[in-house]
Amino acid sequence: MTIVYAGPERALRSLRADWNRERWEQLPDDGHRYEVIDGVLYMTTAPSAFHQWIVRQIVRAFFAQIDDQHFGVTFWAPIGVFMPGCDPVQPDILVVRTANLGIIHDRRIHGVPDLIVEVVSPSNAEQDLEIKYRAYARAAVPEYWIVRPAERDVILCSEPDPVAGLFKNVDTIPPDGTLISPTLPIQANIADFFANAPDTML
Repeated sequence: MTIVYAGPERALRSLRADWNRERWEQLPDDGHRYEVIDGVLYMTTAPSAFHQWIVRQIVRAFFAQIDDQHFGVTFWAPIGVFMPGCDPVQPDILVVRTANLGIIHDRRIHGVPDLIVEVVSPSNAEQDLEIKYRAYARAAVPEYWIVRPAERDVILCSEPDPVAGLFKNVDTIPPDGTLISPTLPIQANIADFFANAPDTML
């Protein structure tokens, strides 16, 4: 595998866009996250404790408002998601509505989740803000959250335009704001995602 550094020993990507699901299936289960977007392989190393704290806080909120209410199911990385142009991706968090649980089979998710959340790391900011933004829009993901620990805010994207590869609605929810999902019964105070973390180093 030929790779090129995309960050300080944390994020790597292939030089060639010739990766597919079959090649991805042969990669080792070594603790790294491997994703294929438009034929390019991306690898990221283990996230920070603060990154995982944020994921934990969001998942707790989702469990209370989605899973416990039997509205849907919440998953978090690592889990393979196969959808158009993504062969696969492994989002930090995703939600699948109860009505759409049929896309979960053969140990993977084969279809478009109803919500995807990515928590930005210093080494993969471009991947979440640009590469995955476009890929998720083209795949018609209904709602995409980009959680930015450095800014303590969330970029909320909805109404995908698959042809243009963008989301028609993009709002930034500030650190003291309340996020109200436009597509799911989720409401959360942004500050709660970051509060009381034992280590806030990115």
